[in-house]
Amino acid sequence: MTRAAAACVLVLGGGSALLSGRSQEPKTPQAVSSADLTAAIDKLGNLDYDVRTSASRTIRRTQASQAVPALVAAAAGHADGYVRYRALVLLTGFNDSRATASMQSAMTSPNDRLRAVAYSFFEHHPDRELGPRLLAALDKELGEFVRPSLVRALAALGSATDDARIRDTLIREAGRGQDFFRSVVIEALGDYKAQYAFDVLVGIVKIDGPLQNDTAIALGKLGDKRAVDVLAALQRTSPKASQPYIAAAICLLGVNCQAHGQFLAETLKFADRNPGYQSHLRASAAALAQLAVAGPSVERASVDALFDVGATADESTRAPVSLALATIALRRTPAMLTALQARPDRDAAITLLAEGFDGLTEDYEKERFFTFVRRAYWEAADGSPSRALIQTLIGKLDF
Repeated sequence: MTRAAAACVLVLGGGSALLSGRSQEPKTPQAVSSADLTAAIDKLGNLDYDVRTSASRTIRRTQASQAVPALVAAAAGHADGYVRYRALVLLTGFNDSRATASMQSAMTSPNDRLRAVAYSFFEHHPDRELGPRLLAALDKELGEFVRPSLVRALAALGSATDDARIRDTLIREAGRGQDFFRSVVIEALGDYKAQYAFDVLVGIVKIDGPLQNDTAIALGKLGDKRAVDVLAALQRTSPKASQPYIAAAICLLGVNCQAHGQFLAETLKFADRNPGYQSHLRASAAALAQLAVAGPSVERASVDALFDVGATADESTRAPVSLALATIALRRTPAMLTALQARPDRDAAITLLAEGFDGLTEDYEKERFFTFVRRAYWEAADGSPSRALIQTLIGKLDF
């Protein structure tokens, strides 16, 4: 068995046997019987990978007029808590206004998974009226996998409004508590270009420690050129394994981007070829992902650098590179589709991307990706290169 084939078996968790016999993707949403839809929903919590994946596939391809009411009911009252969670995730793929009420209800659910989905939903659908509820939830939410979604929902709302309570709260949270939770706040402040947090981020980045790299990237995302001198000073004093993050941050500020991008690509190649540089490998892969997510001026070169190294690499390199590529796919889906279309090694590239998806835990964000890709398939012309690419992508990522 070739390495690519073995990787595919690993990624798909035993479901690869289905792919060889997978029929052509339907050209439009499908009508299904009520009994078949109910049965598919009931199977969302099945322990067998093939069964639950097939059930999700059936629901995603069902007409919204059928699927949405059934998913709303399942998310609210199914006897299986995991089915409620999966139903809520799948509901987000139909872009239906009825999802909002389900999400508001899930915010108070004792089920951690449901709360996390709800907060992720409101990150992408900010609602000013929910500000007080989100702030109150932050004071008591301790779920390790829930609190990050809540923080990002607040950061999105703080960016969309001028609510001083939200901004003050996020600044406070960036400076206290466990490093894991602080890192989530810092990343969110950067992603939502929280200019109000510039001074506190500068203070954090000057402190040696595990938050320095994330804070450097966040400062780069803010785009405030006052950070250039601070980051340049770090280049002179920080460990070599931190240099990729600092280089990416300076590029994000629009300074010497071509040189910094080349440095990241060369560092990735060097770390791949020379054992013992795993920290440099992880750093350069993560930094290239940040550049690709940031915008069109550097996205293609960054994506290609990751594919060029990762597609033929061994597992120690493939793991961080595939995760970086999956992160790009979630946050800049159109750019990833464009890059894949141009790859001469498309099958190997998609297999590498699939490995990254297997390592992601963000089910809501993956569902957003699946929704975008599925709709792009339905909109593409019959026989077009775009439709052929997406058919392959759907098959290998098994959605």
